[in-house]
Amino acid sequence: MLFMAVFTFEPEKSREVLKRRAEKGPLAAGKIIGEWSVIAGGRVFRVIEGDDPNAIFAAARAWTDLGKLELIPVMATEDVIKVASSK
Repeated sequence: MLFMAVFTFEPEKSREVLKRRAEKGPLAAGKIIGEWSVIAGGRVFRVIEGDDPNAIFAAARAWTDLGKLELIPVMATEDVIKVASSK
């Protein structure tokens, strides 16, 4: 199962976010498929693969003291098209 984690934080939290990331790593359960940061700061996108949604949520929740977290189950577009096209 894939999840898109979107973490948004205020500019004044940037140093604290970067410090925690450097010291503790990504704090994610499951396998991180990719991670992207907005160049100007304030937002991070991460795709996580894992079988335990509860563990993924618990690990991602560790960042909510620094910003807002959205955790969204996702599928590859090709798979969505196959499911939507089947009868």
